Amino acid sequence: MSARIDLLWPEPGDDLSDDDLLGALAVTAPTLRTNFVSSIDGAATRDGRSGGLSGAADKRHFELLRRVTDVVLVGAGTVRDEGYGPMRVDDASARWRQERGMTPHPVFAIVSRHLDLDPTSPIFTEAPVRPIVITSTDNDASAFVDLAHVIGVTDDAAGLTAALAAVRSLGHAQVLCEGGPSLFGALLAADLVDELCLTVASSLEGGDGPRIVSGDIPPRTMRLAHVLRGADGLLLRYLRARPAA
Repeated sequence: MSARIDLLWPEPGDDLSDDDLLGALAVTAPTLRTNFVSSIDGAATRDGRSGGLSGAADKRHFELLRRVTDVVLVGAGTVRDEGYGPMRVDDASARWRQERGMTPHPVFAIVSRHLDLDPTSPIFTEAPVRPIVITSTDNDASAFVDLAHVIGVTDDAAGLTAALAAVRSLGHAQVLCEGGPSLFGALLAADLVDELCLTVASSLEGGDGPRIVSGDIPPRTMRLAHVLRGADGLLLRYLRARPAA
């Protein structure tokens, strides 16, 4: 039985179905959406992993976010810290995607400035869909050209902008960034983020763990789109606040 998720705002709704939730998440305009979890006091990890904060409702929502996306974008450090394997969704998500003409599984795109990735990892050797590697043009990517689509860019905001354009030129309009904080900060600095889905876990963690964003960025104003509740946690969706036309 899937974890119950209720809608608190803007209009109350009890025990939402997957279709109810997907109605908000399955957007058509090209979108770069980010997804993070945080404790009540702002910690982005427990014991060094964001997965330590994730509960049943967050895991359900996490799967639905992947269901509607073309590309899952993750920084190489997060890939290692969180123990990522090949990018796969569950059977229900794969069916949903195929019924809509999508690949059964999203494309896994990894951002690695130093290309410190293992080409023998199952991420590449067992990938259901050819991954993407985004790295500096200064790196020798020859070990990956037969395993992934390699996108070489400069090490600055312009490089990330070019990388996103290259990803979209491959036909991938919907991009979901799952971290980490450094990549999120860099995407914000390049003004590329359209949405943030933030789960607030019902815990106080203390310590000096990371926040969901790192780096120096100008303040960004976001607009609240909805508030969901799963058990004692909240699932918030924010949209980029754009000036009125």
